[in-house]
Amino acid sequence: MSIPTAQRIRLALENDIVDGRYHPGDQIDPDRIAADYGCSRTPVREALQMLEASGLLIVQPKRGTFVTKLGMGELMQRFELMAELEAFCARLACRRAEARDIARIVQSLQACETAAEAGESDRYYAENTQFHQAIYRAAHNPFLETETLRLQAMLQPYRRRQLQAQGRVRRSLDEHRVIADAIRSADEETAARIMTEHVLVQGERFQDLAAMLEGLDSAR
Repeated sequence: MSIPTAQRIRLALENDIVDGRYHPGDQIDPDRIAADYGCSRTPVREALQMLEASGLLIVQPKRGTFVTKLGMGELMQRFELMAELEAFCARLACRRAEARDIARIVQSLQACETAAEAGESDRYYAENTQFHQAIYRAAHNPFLETETLRLQAMLQPYRRRQLQAQGRVRRSLDEHRVIADAIRSADEETAARIMTEHVLVQGERFQDLAAMLEGLDSAR
């Protein structure tokens, strides 16, 4: 069974936002999307409504539809919540992960290592996402997984930018290794603590992210 057009458009736009083809603050052109898909504006409108409900888009009356652009205060609030959600996922994974879950986490970690060693930041970004999602699944709490995935999608454009800071990929990989080892050892405290530190943007990392976002704005 083929995916309905509105759903296909939603998935494609979500991927474009998450993968950085659209940046926070960019305007979405419904007519262009309809032309690209050879469809009417109705499924495009439905897709945009779904993305607005997820928090990835914002509709501004009389102006149009834009990729959600968070202020630094709003961004910090969401990173704080994301750190707690992911730490809880890691904690539950320590208790509940099955052999296949551990295998998936290890496989994702190895893919991260390969990308980092090759110096491929875009590939590392994609594998990094898979690593985190493997931990969400290992928590065996579908509601928690769904909510964490929703916030992950909203923050992906910013997490992608963060990985571009000098030396961040290597530090991220080191943190992944500690988290994976802690989950395999059922060490809840270490897994939760390192995951919190891994996700939470603070100190120099917050300043780096703010500088990157300012640079993006000035270049546009």
